[in-house]
This record gives sequence, structure tokens and C-alpha cells, in this order.
Amino acid sequence: MILENLVFSNKTEFLAKVKYVAQRLQTNPDYLMAVMAFESSISASAKNKATGATGLIQFMPATAKSLGTTTEELATMSNVDQLDFVYKYLKPYAGRLKNLTDVYFAVFFPVAIGKAETWVLQTSSLLASKIAVQNPIFDRNKDGVITVEEVKDSLNEWLKKKNIIIKVTIAGGGLIILLFLIAISYFAYKYIKTR
Repeated sequence: MILENLVFSNKTEFLAKVKYVAQRLQTNPDYLMAVMAFESSISASAKNKATGATGLIQFMPATAKSLGTTTEELATMSNVDQLDFVYKYLKPYAGRLKNLTDVYFAVFFPVAIGKAETWVLQTSSLLASKIAVQNPIFDRNKDGVITVEEVKDSLNEWLKKKNIIIKVTIAGGGLIILLFLIAISYFAYKYIKTR
């Protein structure tokens, strides 16, 4: 898995649990590792002094409360135990976390999951301009709004700076199906060409 070097305690158990959580969420464990690294450097006790966000995916105090805990309790948990709350938080999005951007949006701005790259981050109660002011790292062209593509490009640039490549995996029998479709296409092409 990527970014294993950022796991300083319970490494074997933590990495095994990340894989387990990713499997249950039907996503790539590297996506989870990248999001946790981006948010907290994979530190269960990381805390944002300005917002009170805490832990592996920077749980906001209200989010922690909705999950039946507090940011204070999360900060004292081991990285392995805190993964239970990462799973609990992400569980509603299971099956929809198709790529790194989807996993990041599940944490940062869930309504954006699966949206087109040109979609602007906003809601009926949250102006696009306010989101851009609060998250200038993602407003790459400085136009006062953030698009899905800008977040995707920011994440990819961050990974590139760290020389990290995420291998795309095809779950279950997907690879067999893909190879089957390639073979069918090849033989269909050969058949049409000989006619």
C-alpha cells in the first residue's frame, strides 16, 4: 500500500484493517491511505486548532457527535480503533467510491461524489464563493469557485510531488470480464476485416 511510511504505530494491524475497511466500502485501500495522508498525515491524534477537526480524516465535532463519539475521544483512540469510525462515516457511500476523488469528496464535500468535472462545489445553503475562500488550495485558477476537476487535479498534483502512483485495481471478476471483452473485440475485428 502507498504511504505506509506514515504509519508509526500498530503498522501491521493498521494496514490490515485499512484493507478490510476498503474491501467493505468496495474501494481501493490506496485511496483511503491517500485521503488520510492528505487530511492528517495518517495521525489519529491530528487536530486542526481553527476548526476542531480531529483524527485520520479530520472529523468535525458535529460529525463525531453524529457517529456517537467526540473529537476528544477520537484523539485518544489508537489509529486501529479510529478506523472503525472512518468506516462508520464512509459506510453510506459504499459502492460509490470509485476513485480517489470520490473518497476525498466523501470526507470533504459528499454531494460532489460522482459529479462531472465541471460541477461547481456549492449547495443551496453554501455559496460557491465561500467554499473557495475557505479552501484556496483547490481554487487553482483563482476564479472564486472550485470545480470537481480542480479538486481532482490538486490531489493528483499532491501525489505527484510525493512521487506516489496509485495502482488502479479491478475488483473481483472485473479483470476476467475486461480480458473477455478485449478478446471478443479482437475476434470481431478480425472477422469483419476478413469479410
